[in-house]
Amino acid sequence: MKMACDLASENIDCGGGPFGTVIVRAGEVIAAAGSSVTLDKDPTAHATVNAIRLACGVTRDFRLERCVVYCSCEPCSMCLSALYWAGVSRVYYGNTAADAERINFGGNDIYKEIGKPCLERSIPCIHIEGTTAIDSFDKWIAKTKIEY
Repeated sequence: MKMACDLASENIDCGGGPFGTVIVRAGEVIAAAGSSVTLDKDPTAHATVNAIRLACGVTRDFRLERCVVYCSCEPCSMCLSALYWAGVSRVYYGNTAADAERINFGGNDIYKEIGKPCLERSIPCIHIEGTTAIDSFDKWIAKTKIEY
């Protein structure tokens, strides 16, 4: 946890945000990253997503099973989703979502939006029927594939 917190502080000095994430497997650090949203001009470049990308590159796998994650702050909805998709075994965090909210790094509004019906969200999500979108799913079903 200290490494994640130190990384968050160092990241500020490098022009990034106050967030750090460290991913450990079998007692070995396999990835560590800070937030680079403003540096990379990428809204998905949160510390946890950056660390997941690095760890997957190191392990050459999109699954991070048996990995433990240390975050300087409670993961936002995007990062939490990514951690679930990656299949990590445990997440430890320092600052809470309420702490992040206090310094204007809110994300609670997104949790509220996700629970709303698609058309009632602040960014309406509209289903278009009758497209060929299903064709790729049918193709996927017919193909030998790697299970998620």
